[in-house]
Amino acid sequence: MNIIQRFERNRVGRDFVVGDIHGCFDLLSRAMDTVGFDESCDRLFSVGDLVDRGPSSHEAIDWIAQPWFHAVRGNHEQMAIGVAQGRHDHDNYLRNGGGWFLSLGDDRQKLVAAVFDTLPIAIEIDHAVGRIGLVHADIWGESWDGFLRDMQSDLSNSKRHKLVEVALWSRSRIQAHQSGYPTSSVSDLHAMFVGHTPVEKPLCLGNVVYIDTGAVFGRSLTLINIADCVSAQAEAA
Repeated sequence: MNIIQRFERNRVGRDFVVGDIHGCFDLLSRAMDTVGFDESCDRLFSVGDLVDRGPSSHEAIDWIAQPWFHAVRGNHEQMAIGVAQGRHDHDNYLRNGGGWFLSLGDDRQKLVAAVFDTLPIAIEIDHAVGRIGLVHADIWGESWDGFLRDMQSDLSNSKRHKLVEVALWSRSRIQAHQSGYPTSSVSDLHAMFVGHTPVEKPLCLGNVVYIDTGAVFGRSLTLINIADCVSAQAEAA
């Protein structure tokens, strides 16, 4: 499993991060046009959940193939991988928007799942504003470096599985916030971008920025220039 993918500083263009796409690639294309995205020098990072529920999930592997597009693995990609490997319930995936994938032949399912299986659990970007991290849902603990160190250490399969589950599925941080508990930042990073839990507008809990604004449910798709993330955090607070 690809745990972490690291990117050096982009010294010639801009870096953007996008919330959960869920097959709404038409919205993403329009958002990129709005910001004047330049494929020759800009980069686009995704917090995962490229597929399911939306109209164009089949386009995901074409986007993944683009040299300027980089995504972490979401729980919906993981469900597709599990179905192709015989480890995830078909009915459960169907209820979660996976009908497009289930309609594919076995060979095509395995091909698409193999592409999804190349996606890392985490992305780290060296950026002028500071070190940026991306995971789909959250990390275990409050230290980015500690989480990555644990993920890459000599763990048992069951312990690593638990850490991956947190990265792909956890809502503990935002649920604690919604229950009135104080929130803390993730150390070792300037900001950590996550998706998974739909919010009305980008929400900052410490330096953790939630950017799944529910595009597949008829709301807006959030696309943020990382250089503006300080002002974006201030606006969302």
